[in-house]
Amino acid sequence: MKNVLDFEKPIYELQIKLDELKSHPEKHSIGIEFEEEIALIQRKIEETRKQIFTDLTPWQRVQLARHPKRPFALDYIKDAFTDFHELHGDRRFADDRAIVGGFAMIGQQRVMVIGTQKGRDTKENILRNFGSAHPEGYRKALRLMQMADKFGLPIVTLIDTAGAYPGIGAEERHIAEAIAVNLREMTLLEVPIVAVVIGEGGSGGALGIGVADRVLIMENAYYSVISPEGCAAILWKDRTAAPKAAEALRITAPDLLELGLVDGIIAEPLGGAHTDTQATAAALKDRILKEIETLSALSAEQRLKGRYDKFRAFGHFEETAATPVSA
Repeated sequence: MKNVLDFEKPIYELQIKLDELKSHPEKHSIGIEFEEEIALIQRKIEETRKQIFTDLTPWQRVQLARHPKRPFALDYIKDAFTDFHELHGDRRFADDRAIVGGFAMIGQQRVMVIGTQKGRDTKENILRNFGSAHPEGYRKALRLMQMADKFGLPIVTLIDTAGAYPGIGAEERHIAEAIAVNLREMTLLEVPIVAVVIGEGGSGGALGIGVADRVLIMENAYYSVISPEGCAAILWKDRTAAPKAAEALRITAPDLLELGLVDGIIAEPLGGAHTDTQATAAALKDRILKEIETLSALSAEQRLKGRYDKFRAFGHFEETAATPVSA
């Protein structure tokens, strides 16, 4: 039960009852059959699952995006890509393991794939810095993207980070400058770029590899300028107001698509990507291949203009004249 989210508990309680019924000792010792009861509980599990996961709140989607069993970048690289050859180092300071990347095949298409990578346990999380990259991570990503541009290879980025690392060392090595340079340089790359938010898409840490011709998002991922907890701490002075903040921020996939901040949503199995990683990876692969095919049909000039216009269009707002106040 340690990986069961609060809103999933009714499903798992029913599952425990079902498992107990299936393994009941009397079923085998005296020939009692429980098929009718088993079928009843199975139907109840499916009904409960459908009821819960077809009406998720923004905060519940944030919880799913952070689920410890959710596929990470390397999981998708293993299941959706082939012939992956990882490249290391930024050629300036170090190799940041929070960002992974290298040459790979997706279908019959050779690409450069880059992603932010979290860890499954404490040891790996320390190695990966909990998926929060240092400046050298973004400089490594840029080195690989410029290499892909040189060889005419499409770029695929997989985003899953709570944000760039805000520590003293990162500041000393100019984390803001590293991200800013990536934003500028990614707008100038001539090859097709497809970015997918597969889990958390936190602030500049996500944007550092997120300037793309097509920005896609998994159904239960989120993309935001700040975490719900951070927003709650600022606006309500209370981090427990995170569910309220998640709703106010409009950070879920349907909201982002409506606002024009992403270009498409990749569906997940009912219950989240972690319930069927193979099916999720197949859906991701199909969508990326379609986007690369569409983008490859355009000229470099068309892609550059479209990418520039896309991001320049963000942040439109309307002003209304103030109502005069009577004396």
